[in-house]
Amino acid sequence: MNTPQPVFSYDFAALTDRGCQRAHNEDSIAALPEYGLWAVADGMGGHAAGEVASGMIAEELASLGVPVSAQDQRARVIERIDRAHRRILDHAQQNGAGGAGSTVAALLLHEAELACVWAGDSRIYLLRDDALTRLTRDHSEVAMLVAAGRMTEAEARSSGRRNVITRAIGVGAAADPETVTGMAKDRDRFLICSDGLTEHLDDAEIAAMLGRSGPAAAIASALLEEVLRRGARDNVSVIVVDCLALPGMAEDAE
Repeated sequence: MNTPQPVFSYDFAALTDRGCQRAHNEDSIAALPEYGLWAVADGMGGHAAGEVASGMIAEELASLGVPVSAQDQRARVIERIDRAHRRILDHAQQNGAGGAGSTVAALLLHEAELACVWAGDSRIYLLRDDALTRLTRDHSEVAMLVAAGRMTEAEARSSGRRNVITRAIGVGAAADPETVTGMAKDRDRFLICSDGLTEHLDDAEIAAMLGRSGPAAAIASALLEEVLRRGARDNVSVIVVDCLALPGMAEDAE
């Protein structure tokens, strides 16, 4: 059996902050390059519920192990999200933590294959050849209104209903994350973020900031600092991942 050969190295940075108005940070992040996995989870239900819920997702993802294929990687991630879902439900029942739950947005990279697994309104973006693509679609009430042409993106960001999500981990009978797949290329830059960032920055602003030259750490810091400068009404989590083709793999990664 041939051992899969890595295609990329990764330059990445993962940051989270409670923001300017919240007393606690209910976001959790996971940065696991050894497994090809990066994720943001945005908890809800208050300090005793949201922080616990998002933390359970991060804990489960940390047990992923090294996948043998992209399909195996996706299966392991979905299994761990299912386990987190059941743990959150049990926690809520045992502790009276009604409303406990969390979004999740996970980027998976295995050789040249990529996948996004998500539930809720945390997002994954791809900047490729100076063009920004949103790889996820929000599971939220305002996203449904935008899709129906009844609300603009700008109106959605300022709506009093912007935090009403239609899918989350730890809510309902079963976890129901959505998945999309594709292929990564050399010099792809990914952004995984909670809605604490997208509440303050629109896609054009995100594209401009991701398009700056510099390492992932500088880009992630600039994004976070800009949201904090604008008042950061919510917790903010930012992960930037750059794919860099290994020597001899550049042509394969194009």
